[in-house]
Amino acid sequence: MKRFYISIILGMVATLAAHGQTNPPETRADEIEAQRASKATHLTPDEVTRVERIVRQAREDHWLDRLSYGFNGFRPKIGNMVTGSGFAIGPEYSRDDLGDGKYSVDASAQISTRGYLKGEAGVGLMKLLNGHSTLSARTMYRNYNSINYYGPGPDSQKTGRSVYRLEDTSIDLIGTLTPVKHFNLGGSFGKLWSNIGRGDDDRYISTDVQFKEATTPGLTRQTGFLRTRTFAQFDTRDNPLGPKSGTNVVFMESWYSDRDLGQFNFRKTDIEVQQFIPFLNKTRRIALRAKGAFTDPDAGNRVPFYMQAILGGSDDLRGFRPFRFYDRNMIVYNAEYQWEVFSGLDGALFFDAGKVMSNWSDLKFSNLETSAGFGLRFNARNSTFLRVDVGFSHEGFQVWFKFNDLFNSRKFATAFAQPLY
Repeated sequence: MKRFYISIILGMVATLAAHGQTNPPETRADEIEAQRASKATHLTPDEVTRVERIVRQAREDHWLDRLSYGFNGFRPKIGNMVTGSGFAIGPEYSRDDLGDGKYSVDASAQISTRGYLKGEAGVGLMKLLNGHSTLSARTMYRNYNSINYYGPGPDSQKTGRSVYRLEDTSIDLIGTLTPVKHFNLGGSFGKLWSNIGRGDDDRYISTDVQFKEATTPGLTRQTGFLRTRTFAQFDTRDNPLGPKSGTNVVFMESWYSDRDLGQFNFRKTDIEVQQFIPFLNKTRRIALRAKGAFTDPDAGNRVPFYMQAILGGSDDLRGFRPFRFYDRNMIVYNAEYQWEVFSGLDGALFFDAGKVMSNWSDLKFSNLETSAGFGLRFNARNSTFLRVDVGFSHEGFQVWFKFNDLFNSRKFATAFAQPLY
């Protein structure tokens, strides 16, 4: 019997030896490592979606850079039209390197999906006074067929929406001076011709039917203006087209002289302050802005409703419809938390607050309209190529696709502040 048990034990040992030289895993870690080794011998390539392939190809070939740079000054001009116009596109020619950078010239024409028209052109001398001064001339034509108007004041009703046509032509001579680094001064002189007509949108009543001249000055009687402006800027931003740090303060004073009727003489003051606070090597930042527009008519005069301060839309209160509030004065505050998702794309969380008012005495932090939301910024050549924002307010939500940066101020003396002038 003893020999029988010994033979069984020897047989088991021989069987284990015959099944290989590797001992079975003794721990969970050994088992996981064995599974990894097995999978490594059967690897298959990841399947990439068509959309991902297109995005990768666009980044590798710098499609956005090529589109924004153009060819010998020729390129498509996308966006940069008034809020609510729809998608706008057209040809543009722009050169600022003529004569070794001494001369600039540009011209463009656009049409939007809602039938809005815009054309502008300019020439400039760019390196006067050893590069400290510029002198330029600009002209612009606009025909916007259905601008929103809800009535005067902060208590206008969302249900009171109407539309009007704004057609205008302007020409300005503009001079700038940079006496020291970060500080710019300038002024302009020009003429503005305006025409207000019946709105061209069958969904809404025309403004001239809904409202009267008594409450909506300039509705039935338009005039031409001589326009004089002075402006100053203090700018320490690291990149004005796509700032990540620094300060920008802009002040502009404008005088509008009614040359035809003598009823709409007024002064307008525009103020804007921006601050960018970066951290984590500028991959994250807080962007802050305060902006105000204030009008002061001469004694016995009024401010045309289409030249009053306006709030609502993609550039200020992003949770409200375009041109939601009109009045003689307005103030708006914007705050954004921005972060780099990856190279060429930033995310943003934002909060907006502002109001319109008829008197300076109402310039307080009470009764502010507010909106909040989130967005994406697609960047090309260190500037925002496409901005997508979704804003929410007590009147609903709005989705914006804009080819501009919220914090990138318009050209001096032409369209300094959205919405119209």
